[in-house]
Amino acid sequence: MKKLIAVLTAGAMGAAVLSGCGGQTKETAAESAAETVAETESAAPEETSGESEAAGENGSGLDKLVFTYVTSPLNVPSIIEKDQGIFTDVFGDMGISVEYAEITSGADQTQALASGDVQVLYAVGSSSVILSAANGADIKVVDMYSRSPGAFCLYTKDESLTTPESLAGKTIAGPVGTNLHELLAAYLATADMTIDDVNYVNMSIPDAMAGLEGGSLDVAMIAGATAYQAEQSGYHLIADGEGLIDADIAVAVTGEFYEEHPEIIEKLVEAQERIADFMENNHDETMEIVAQALDLDKAAVEEMYGDYDFSIEVTDKDKEGFQKTADFMLEAGMIENELDVNSLFVTAE
Repeated sequence: MKKLIAVLTAGAMGAAVLSGCGGQTKETAAESAAETVAETESAAPEETSGESEAAGENGSGLDKLVFTYVTSPLNVPSIIEKDQGIFTDVFGDMGISVEYAEITSGADQTQALASGDVQVLYAVGSSSVILSAANGADIKVVDMYSRSPGAFCLYTKDESLTTPESLAGKTIAGPVGTNLHELLAAYLATADMTIDDVNYVNMSIPDAMAGLEGGSLDVAMIAGATAYQAEQSGYHLIADGEGLIDADIAVAVTGEFYEEHPEIIEKLVEAQERIADFMENNHDETMEIVAQALDLDKAAVEEMYGDYDFSIEVTDKDKEGFQKTADFMLEAGMIENELDVNSLFVTAE
C-alpha cells in the first residue's frame, strides 16, 4: 500500500505540474498530490489512521495555508509577521505549514482566493473585495488590516493646481479601481466634477511617478513610500485622502473556508493580535524591521507610520467606508448593481 501511495503521489504531482500553463502553481500541484494520498489512505484506514491523525491535529484536514504577502505601501503587520514567523508558529502548533504568495494586484489576489491557490488574503483593498463579490465570487471579510486615507495622495509639479477646477483637462494617472481612483473622484466631486472632466490614465504607482518626473503627466496618483519621496523631492501636494476616502484594507477568506474552518479563523485572529502586540510593545524594533524591508530610512517609516490605523476590529465606520466605496464603484460603472456591504462581513468568534 505504501508503494502504491508513493506511485500515485508522484503521478498526481507530475500531472499537476504539466498542467501549470492552465493556471496551476506549484502549490496547487502539491495540493492535488495531497488529495490523491488522502483518497488512497481512506481506502485502507487500518493502515494509515496514524498518518491521518498526524496530518491535522485539530481536525482541519489542512496541512498548508497560503497567505498573500504585500509590503507596499506600508503594510507593517505583514512585514512584522513574516520577520517574526508568527503565522508559522501559530499554525505550526496545528501541524499546518505556512507559505506566502507575493501578489500585489487586488484582482489577482481575489482570483487566487477563488481558485484555492491562496486561502487568506492578508491585506486586500475594499474595492477589490467589493468587485469580487459583485462578480459573484464567494468572499468574506474576517476583520480589518488597516485604514490610511492620509497615505493616498495627488502630487504635481505645477503649484497652480490647487483646486478641483484647476484639474480640468489635465492628464492624471494612477491605478484604476483603487483607493487612489476613489480619491480622485471624491476630490473632483467637491466641485461637482467627475473623472470625465480630466484626462484619466490607468497606470501603476511607479509608472505614474515616472510619468510625472518625465513631464508626460500633470498629476500622479501615488501612495506610501512613493508619496513620501515625492514630498521630500519638493513636489506639490494637491490633496490626500483625509476627509475624502477611508482607504480600508481588510483580511478576507472565502465564505466556505470561514464556515468549514472556524478553528483556523480563531488562530488567525490570535496571530493578528500577537502581531499587534509586537508592534505596540516593540516600536523601535518595528520601525527598524520595516525600514530594512522597504529599503527606507527609519525616520521615513516613522513619519509615514502615523498615517496608518492598524486596528483589526471591524467598526461601523469601517462598514460605512466599504459602503461608500461600493457606491462610488457603482457610480463609476465598475459594478453593475447596488451592493449592501453588510453581506461581506463575518464576526470571528
